[in-house]
Amino acid sequence: MKKSGAAEKKRVRRSSAVVQNGTRDPNSDTPPRKQAAKKDVFQLFAEKVRDHKDLESRWAVLQETRVEYFRGKDFVSFLRNHPEVKDILESDRNLETEDIANALLSKNLLVRCDRVVKTLRPGKKKLSTWPAHLEIFPEQVFSDNDAFFAWTFEKGRPLWQTLLSFFWPVLTLAICLFPVYPHRCKLLILYSCAGVLLLILSLLFVRAAIFGMIWILLGKRVWFFPNILAEEATLRELFRFWPKKDEEEKPKWTARLFYAVVAVLVILLLRHHAPDEAARARYQKRMSNIIDDVLEWSPRLALSGMMEKQPDVANATEANGTFSDGSKTNPDEIVPPDADAETGNVHENDQHQDNI
Repeated sequence: MKKSGAAEKKRVRRSSAVVQNGTRDPNSDTPPRKQAAKKDVFQLFAEKVRDHKDLESRWAVLQETRVEYFRGKDFVSFLRNHPEVKDILESDRNLETEDIANALLSKNLLVRCDRVVKTLRPGKKKLSTWPAHLEIFPEQVFSDNDAFFAWTFEKGRPLWQTLLSFFWPVLTLAICLFPVYPHRCKLLILYSCAGVLLLILSLLFVRAAIFGMIWILLGKRVWFFPNILAEEATLRELFRFWPKKDEEEKPKWTARLFYAVVAVLVILLLRHHAPDEAARARYQKRMSNIIDDVLEWSPRLALSGMMEKQPDVANATEANGTFSDGSKTNPDEIVPPDADAETGNVHENDQHQDNI
């Protein structure tokens, strides 16, 4: 009886679980394993679309999390130009673009977002094409009218990122061991780092100079390498050369004239207070001495310097010991101060009697 009661309880639990999870559609002939495979098909489709280069996407901040997102109209044009991507969906390849996107939204592979800043900034004619900050849209339905969609799953890490994660600790250790490198390696690292730093500073200076000249002369804002200082940008976007289209209003001629006068005054001031040859030579000598101290240091020289200091300390210790031993071994030779005073008085009395 106990066994039959336990089996009956198990049947009740299984039936309740089936009711909670939802009954199977009697009209569908697809077994449960194939239905689960369909979910994997949409997952594969999402990964394929995300890795495709023709779907333009950007990175933004969504609730303090960096996400990759795209626009709805770009998704529509992408599937129109690349219909072969739908072959991954197998039986659902004939679905419309809107239905495919809604399926991805229902499976939590996508989430619809909206821009945080919805008002125009001063001096701009329209909102930003790719906003840097997003928020979740209340209605999770596909639309190609100024709608943004962010991927919710983690992208597979490529091999070079895995290798780079192992390379960073090795690089950190190599930086810490810089003082023990050979002299030629130190020179190579020093000049390489100085060259890279000079290249970056020169690029920023030339970029700012070109922007200033074009802005003053033509009134247009032209930034070459527009994303070179951007915080939320991929490596490909970071080194993009061509400038973005200027969407702001043209500046007034009075402002351009004012900044032109300021630029000329700053150049004249820097030229007037430029250091002379003697000051440059002193600064160069000082920097060369610092660099030489860093480059010429080695553990062998440090150890030899420590060994040279040890005999001096030993000699000083021996001299102190000898002096202390001599003061202890000859106590009779030490004349008390009272005896010296009495002896001096006796000599003075003898001299006084001789004079008399």
